[in-house]
Amino acid sequence: MHRPESHRTTACFSVNARATPGMMPRVLELFAKRDLVPSAFVARVIGPEADELTIDVQMEGMERDLADYVAACMRQIVGVDVVL
Repeated sequence: MHRPESHRTTACFSVNARATPGMMPRVLELFAKRDLVPSAFVARVIGPEADELTIDVQMEGMERDLADYVAACMRQIVGVDVVL
């Protein structure tokens, strides 16, 4: 039996950015200052020069409006190329 009230959405963020030492803490800060702990956080250095970073973040139970706002904030971080 399906219970709609027990269904929780998960916001998923995929960030492509320059691989700099401060990039991961800057992304995590957007959650920490809202007293949120992501359900998952995975970062990988990629690219032929190992100068790119992909960060995948999942946040269980995040409302759509807040997810959109956090994604917009991520796009403002210097060095971030794309946020999906």
